[in-house]
Amino acid sequence: QVQLVESGGGLVQPGGSLRLSCAASGSTPSINDMAWYRQDPGKERELVASITTSGGTNYAESVKGRFTISRAIARNIVYLQMNSLKSEDTAVYYCKLYDFARQTTYWGQGTQVTVSS
Repeated sequence: QVQLVESGGGLVQPGGSLRLSCAASGSTPSINDMAWYRQDPGKERELVASITTSGGTNYAESVKGRFTISRAIARNIVYLQMNSLKSEDTAVYYCKLYDFARQTTYWGQGTQVTVSS
């Protein structure tokens, strides 16, 4: 009932910036947590950043100081501002929404981020 669509990925040089967006549509809950995960081929999906309904944030140690997660809560849109990108940041980035009322997790299909010179 909830659809997540990521956008904003692409190719960027090391040190560059990208902003990812995730828009939730459908039967969107009013109380939810949203997060960004990333995954490279052959590797496990890892949490990059998360944000609660009230705006509390959490970041993976590897992206602290470089990435910023934010949300427009009324529209259930979450952003990931990525600065000072490194080659290690290359991955498919996935948006996740956790609906507390339904105790259900929804995933987007991902957007590719490639950091290369």
